[in-house]
Order: sequence, then structure tokens, then C-alpha cells
Amino acid sequence: MKTIDKSAALFTEAANYIPGGVNSPVRAFKSVGGTPIFFQSGKGSKMKDVDGNEYLDYIGSWGPHLFGHNPRFIVNAITRAINDGVSFGAPTAHEVEMAKLVCSMVPSVEMIRMVNSGTEATMSAVRVARGFTGREKIIKFEGCYHGHADFFLIKAGSGALTFGVPTSPGVTNGNAADTLIADYNNLTSVKKIVDSNKAEIAAIIIEPVAGNMGVLRAKDEFIYGIRKLCDEEGIVLIFDEVMSGFRVAPGGAQEVLGVKPDLSTFGKIIGGGLPVGAFGGRKDIMSVLAPAGPVYQAGTLSGNPLAMSAGLAALSHIKSHPEIYSQLEESSAYLQAGFEDNHKILGKNYSINRVGSMMTLFFTESMVDSYQTAVASDTKLFGRFFHEMLNRGIYLPPAQFEALFVSTAHTSQDLDYTIKSHYESLKAALSAHS
Repeated sequence: MKTIDKSAALFTEAANYIPGGVNSPVRAFKSVGGTPIFFQSGKGSKMKDVDGNEYLDYIGSWGPHLFGHNPRFIVNAITRAINDGVSFGAPTAHEVEMAKLVCSMVPSVEMIRMVNSGTEATMSAVRVARGFTGREKIIKFEGCYHGHADFFLIKAGSGALTFGVPTSPGVTNGNAADTLIADYNNLTSVKKIVDSNKAEIAAIIIEPVAGNMGVLRAKDEFIYGIRKLCDEEGIVLIFDEVMSGFRVAPGGAQEVLGVKPDLSTFGKIIGGGLPVGAFGGRKDIMSVLAPAGPVYQAGTLSGNPLAMSAGLAALSHIKSHPEIYSQLEESSAYLQAGFEDNHKILGKNYSINRVGSMMTLFFTESMVDSYQTAVASDTKLFGRFFHEMLNRGIYLPPAQFEALFVSTAHTSQDLDYTIKSHYESLKAALSAHS
């Protein structure tokens, strides 16, 4: 058992000044129990907490650390940018270079605008779609997370054809009325909503590879069907690739699936670990944005030179080293196979979903391909397993319905130790659970 006295003291102190003691809810360990770990440093595949404990990290700051913590080429880029000036509130060459680079790597993106977070990116993309189409309603999918803008914090009503209802106090019924909820990987549910709201749907927004109900891949017939439907009905198709963009492939999930959206949103890797977001797509749609067009969107620190420099370093490294995706695939497949072998030895057939270097271990023996099948997982067992892994120095996402991320910094020794720890942890968790 690791000693986490300093983390516990910091959490107690933080609760006096920060709601819940954390600046983002999942960090509070609410779904797994226990005290959240406060970290001090990271290098490569590992992090150290304030008590001096070391952990193999499979969160990677929730996805952006494709190369592990503090790779030298990103640190050098940020250092150079700091020496030039941390912020100007005025255009820089970095923004132009970044825009050109993203457009060259993602074929569906003809124009792009930088923002400061994934939430800002998705919120702005929906506004642009509404302004472009002159329509107000959007379709999202139960279980997909697109940030915390009001019209995204909506859950399904009593049936597929009902309006959504707010999932958080502070979200108005008016916002909910314009958000319609469909079932992930169920094309029929989408068609029914579109048929019942003819010429009223501005956009369909989806995570083509979901990461916040655990990792789920959109089925081919489902995503192709949505693309066809959007073309037929004049609906803007938005891919939320804040998590999957440049993570599952150089061109993101849209490259993996072979489907071009009209708009895409990005974050995580395009900031090299610094706070950033972006949205982009077809030139005719993006041209409605101010100052070129009437749809207003602004951000004082958008295109911040630190984030742009780190992002340029990250994307340039990806473009010049495409072989990293083969490495990530090999490492991730090895890890998945080790987990699956452990399940067989322990007499379990728990589902593991993986797309590239994103993976979720679902504690259910049913195939997970929808929100409904994902939430059938045994979250109490996952909580026990999480803490067993934590005690062995493996830091996983502290929630069943999140993705773990493999980086190029994870060595074969790291992977073997993780597989060994997985077996021991799951065996102990099952024993305590029975």
C-alpha cells in the first residue's frame, strides 16, 4: 500500500477553496472511491506524486501525451516561445503555420480556427452549423461527451423521438428543446428523428471513436449511413475528434473510418499538452465566421504562441515520423492480448474495446457497442481493480467509462509489468468482490 499522506492533506485543503477539491470532476475519484493523487512531475511513461510514489501513466493528461511526458522536442519548442513572449493578443506566424499543417494532414479540413478548449471548439462548431443552415436543432448521441456547453449536457427523454432533458442544474429546458438524442450505432434512431424534424436539423455531432462511455468505434454501416443522410437532408456532419484526432491515426478517426465530415473539432494533441482547441472543415461553411461572415466567435488568447509552438512541434513530429502509429499499434495490441489472456486464465470474458492506442476494459462479458451495453459494466468491481492497480504503481483513468492511452514512451518492460499487475489486481479484485 502506497503512502499518500501529502495528497490527502492537499485534497483536504483544496476542498476549502475549490468546489469538490478539484478543477475537473473526474479527478475527484468519486466513481472509484478513495483520495485523488496529486502529482508533481512526469517524464516519459511515468509520473511522480507529491509523496514521491512513481506510477506508470496510462492517462497521458487524458490523451495529448502521445509521446509521453515532457518529450525534449516539445519542451524546447515551448522554451523558445516563452523567450519570445507568452501572449500578444495579436496574430503570429505560428497560427498560420499551425493552420496550414492541420489542413495538410486532415483532408476534410480546408479552413480552421484555433480556440482554447475542446468545449469551446464543439460549442463554436455547432454555432457555425446553425448559422450556415439557418436551422436550430441538433442531434447528439447518448453517451457521447462534447464538453460542458449547455446544449450538450442533455440526456435522452422517454423515447428516441422525444426532446432531450437537462442533465445538470443550470441548463435550461429551452436549450434542451433544441437537442435531440439518438442511439449510438443505431442508424434507425437517427432516421426517425430526422423524419420527425424535417428541414429543422442544423447538425449531427458525434464522436466517431467515442472515449467518454469507454472506447466505442462507430460501425461502418452506421457512420456511412449518417454521412448519406446528412448529404440528403442538408445537415452539417460534425466529428468531435478532440480525443481521437491525431491519436488513432495521423488523420484522426475520419481516416480510420474512411468518412469525411463537414466540420471537425480538435484538442489534446494539437496543443502538445497545453490547453487548446480548434474547429475546422469545409471552406464554404467556415467562411460564415466573423470577420469573414456574420457568425460571431472570438477568443482573446486563441492561437496562444505557447500552445501553437507546442502543437506545431507535436504535429511536425507526427508528420515526419509516421512510423510511430505502427509502434503504437504494436504496443497497444500487445497490451490488449495480455489483458485478454489474463481474463481467460481467470475464467472471465470481459470486453476490451480498442481503436489504435485508445482502449477501455469493460467489466461486462457482453459485447460493448452502445451506451446501453457500456453502462451494464460492473463499476464496483472496476473501482476495486483500479485501486489494486494503483497500489502496484499503475495509474489508470479513475472511472469505468473512460479511455486509457498508450504512448510511444511505454517500453516493453512497462507493458509486461502492466500485464502482470493486471492479472494480480483483477484476481484480488474478484476475490474481494465475491
